[in-house]
Amino acid sequence: MARPAVKEVKLKSGYYIEVSSPGSLKGTKIRRDSFEQIQLTMRNYEHSHEVKYIGEVKNGKVIGK
Repeated sequence: MARPAVKEVKLKSGYYIEVSSPGSLKGTKIRRDSFEQIQLTMRNYEHSHEVKYIGEVKNGKVIGK
């Protein structure tokens, strides 16, 4: 068996949300290039999933929420 990865994942620049099924502890991160695109994506997923806005990422770091 192989060892699990210990290196942290670097996020690309853009806007991120986390989408998960209701009651689930883990979710999937979704990236879009503009804030308008991420708002549209949030509206599409909010009817059937739990949506959490992460914020804007630049150079691998979250800038703001």
